[in-house]
Amino acid sequence: MQLVRFLVALLVTTALTILASMHAPFGSRLPAVGPFFSPFGGFWQNGEHVGKYTDEKFDLPGLNAPAEVVFDERGVPHVFASSMEDLCYLQGYLVARDRLWQMDISVRATAGRLAEVMGERVLARDRIQRRKGLLTAAERALELWEGQPEEWSLIQAYTAGVNDYISNLPAAKYPIEFKLLGYEPEPWTPLHTAVIFKSMAETLSARHEDLQATYTRQLVGDSLFQFLYPERNPDQSPIIPESVNWDFEPVPVSQPRADQPASETMMSQQMPHLPLPQPPPFIGSNNWAVAGSKTASGHPILCNDPHLTLTLPSIWYEMQLQAPGINTYGVALPGVPGLLIGFNENVAWGETNVGQDVMDWYRVDWTDRSRDAYRWGTQTKPVEKVVEVIQVRGREEPVLDTVRYTEWGPVVYEDPEHPYYDLAMHWLAMHPTDQRDFFELGTFFRLMKAEGLPDYLEALKGFENPAQNFAFASKDGDIAITVNGKLPLKNKPQGRFVQDGSDPAKAWGGFIPHEHLPRVINPERGFIASANQRSTGPDYPYYYNGYFDDYRGRYLNRRLEEMDQVRVEDLQALQLDNYSLEAEEGATLLLQLLDSTDTELRTHPAVQQLREWDFRFEADAEAPTLYERWMEAAFRQTFDELPSDGEEAKKTLYPETWRFLALLRDTPDHGLFDHQETETVENARDIVRQALEGILTEDYEPQAWNDYSAPFIAHLGRIPAFARNDLPVGGFHNALNAINGGKGPSWRMVVELGDTPNAFGVYPGGPSGNPGSPFYDNTVDDWANGEYHPLYLMESPADERVAPLYQFNLEPTE
Repeated sequence: MQLVRFLVALLVTTALTILASMHAPFGSRLPAVGPFFSPFGGFWQNGEHVGKYTDEKFDLPGLNAPAEVVFDERGVPHVFASSMEDLCYLQGYLVARDRLWQMDISVRATAGRLAEVMGERVLARDRIQRRKGLLTAAERALELWEGQPEEWSLIQAYTAGVNDYISNLPAAKYPIEFKLLGYEPEPWTPLHTAVIFKSMAETLSARHEDLQATYTRQLVGDSLFQFLYPERNPDQSPIIPESVNWDFEPVPVSQPRADQPASETMMSQQMPHLPLPQPPPFIGSNNWAVAGSKTASGHPILCNDPHLTLTLPSIWYEMQLQAPGINTYGVALPGVPGLLIGFNENVAWGETNVGQDVMDWYRVDWTDRSRDAYRWGTQTKPVEKVVEVIQVRGREEPVLDTVRYTEWGPVVYEDPEHPYYDLAMHWLAMHPTDQRDFFELGTFFRLMKAEGLPDYLEALKGFENPAQNFAFASKDGDIAITVNGKLPLKNKPQGRFVQDGSDPAKAWGGFIPHEHLPRVINPERGFIASANQRSTGPDYPYYYNGYFDDYRGRYLNRRLEEMDQVRVEDLQALQLDNYSLEAEEGATLLLQLLDSTDTELRTHPAVQQLREWDFRFEADAEAPTLYERWMEAAFRQTFDELPSDGEEAKKTLYPETWRFLALLRDTPDHGLFDHQETETVENARDIVRQALEGILTEDYEPQAWNDYSAPFIAHLGRIPAFARNDLPVGGFHNALNAINGGKGPSWRMVVELGDTPNAFGVYPGGPSGNPGSPFYDNTVDDWANGEYHPLYLMESPADERVAPLYQFNLEPTE
């Protein structure tokens, strides 16, 4: 059936391919249509069917000893090797076999190398990526890795596995995307792995609002800005319970000079720059662990579901890895050795994003228009110039772009006419780091082998960026969570606005000591939990700013507090929970305000349906759609004096949802609700009524939430025929099941840690990156239906709990 679907999809794509060959949307012509449809080397060679999978025995040059790989009925590999080096070698080989184009294009996208294969159309994007310095940051990381023998040997083994697969791959078997774009895979290097790591940092720790906040504060004035954009939601329920005492003496942070107030002086003119493309706003995750005192079995249970952009192929690669001293199961990031989320016989671990702001922007004070030197306190410093060489498909000569580096970092924004507006980026992922015993890869290798709490605590010492909330549980009964990473020492409100780059005192004051990072072990309440909310209560002695959830964390803590005698299936249901605390508060408030008016809409059938709604964003429910439309309309009408479209809107920071609801609730007569162009003085009740009147017109037709929200899983290369747009799912970005358009739970895992792990998981994809494979999207429907698969930590290749679909018996090449 998958092969039939693949061929039908290719017929749909044929017209697009021919058109692309004629009109060159990527800046150069795509490959000739004839070779693409050739039965000998074209897309026909990419079709697969289940019957083709048979046991195989072959040699591999990078193996040191015999090994076996068992593929279960879902195509998931269970790898059995005799050493960590062989294990990583086989991981690299298998991931390349299934995800080669994904690995290649991910490196190109991060390093600013898309134009090499896609031409002029993506040149501007490549220039921005080069200016952000991601390739330079990866090169710096690689130099440090090379100095750590244990990690370096495993990276080299992984690299060798990838390249041994590539070297034996005939052109006819190239993944279809290589054929569509007319290029071939390049050899893998450890630098590619470092770039993938920086890609993860870019996704999870590059969010910033300095430019938008600076522009908006200029637009509305400092007083109104501080009123509309407070840094802390007083209703938040933090990750670390507020009952935790901070039993350490905080490191002092240098204070601003007396003549320079902590609140950055407002810039005299509007910033002309558009903010860089941001990571998706609904990137987040949930994780939690429940102690045995609250479970029916008496064993702890750990859960994790990272919320990311959903793609095919999936962002994750599911597998088991076993060698002497290690037996672990979980998900890997293609291009990176090891497992980032998973479990073994003794422990389980999972991560959510911390969300603290670790990217700040500084206005460069040039000495003259040549931009060769800048002011740094009483000194003048020369820039370091790096010439980025960008190869562009269709051009005979490369594009050269000179990037200027300062003490802060690269000058990303340059205005040729107005040097006053040039901005340098100070980002943790670019920040120099010291050689240490192990790095981020070492953290995951140690977690994969961990036997208990001490191993977890030791493993986290090597992880710096992107900061993550590491949840942990062990069969010994321990649970813990650590807000872990290299987090800067800041003065309030450092990092909220564009800062004066001529003042060295604006620099971070160092970093929070590792032993002072927020952590809780075996809390009295019997659970730990995070959903991207604030790390701590207001008594934590270090200042931090960032981007935090306001609803999922509160709801998660509320539900876990209520639960007792918890079972695995209860926590699976919690991961799938479509209830929204935002809707509970928001819909109730909108209806209360509406009921204080005399509008006839109070008895409209749609409003009656909303009154009866249980605040769950189920796929076939109509009330969620009305709620979302009503909220959006009321929000727009309230802040109608802020730019709503065009470039000005992209520069604008809008108040958060919780702040808008607080305005409706606490200050319904505030002048913000008044439309200045009308004679009437409007209030919150008028805004709510008018917003609803604009929706419930005579031609209003109710719409199911699934139809309105239109969830989808895009192909990584945005090829429509290889995507999934038929997802019958509910969910909401402010529900635990945080499905929102093309974003949502990318891997759901629940692990009960008894004598043997009782584990379940599912993700929206499949092992293969080949759209013609039955394992391309074979678990999407299960994921959409809320089903889970048992995750068997096989004891050996002969473990009878898994019926092998096929297996590899591998020998070293003599």
